[in-house]
Amino acid sequence: MLRQAIRQTKLTKPQKEYIHKLVRVDQAGELGADYIYAGQHLVFSHTKPSLAPLIKHMWDQEVHHHNTFDYIQAESRVRPSFFTPVWRAAAFGLGVGTALMGKEAAMACTEAVETVIGGHYNSQLRWLHQNFPENTPGEEMTELKHTIKQFRDDELEHLDTAVENDSQKAVPYVLLTETIKAGCRGAIWIAERA
Repeated sequence: MLRQAIRQTKLTKPQKEYIHKLVRVDQAGELGADYIYAGQHLVFSHTKPSLAPLIKHMWDQEVHHHNTFDYIQAESRVRPSFFTPVWRAAAFGLGVGTALMGKEAAMACTEAVETVIGGHYNSQLRWLHQNFPENTPGEEMTELKHTIKQFRDDELEHLDTAVENDSQKAVPYVLLTETIKAGCRGAIWIAERA
């Protein structure tokens, strides 16, 4: 976790606006992932207990991501998304709904979400590297880049796990994954702004 709040870093107005947007959307996204896995775990712990440990492993990582961005958000005084209650309900519903559709649908959900989030984290890392090269004074941005890179790698691991666990056998795969991807992109757009 960042040892110093980002608010203590000297930033230009556009940099500060971008960083606040980054923290707000990442906190909202990790909250969403936490609740998706919570919903899936609730269903699978009753219907497919053999799958519950795999979901729990990914969920534990998302809880860590969520807690980290909660901390960064509070310490850096970044306001949360106004839609936080919506993100909780929608994510939990998506987790429960895809789990009730079966293992393949739950894994397709993970594949879709992590595809969008992996790409989103990559865009953020590109911006951070362009605006705060390795020789930039202060540790906060270096730590933020490291955190985002680690979380991106965890998300891509979840994507690989989903594919290895038959995500592409979900019916209807394309409709399900493209709908979830569109929902994720829409949630990112909204969380960046509100």
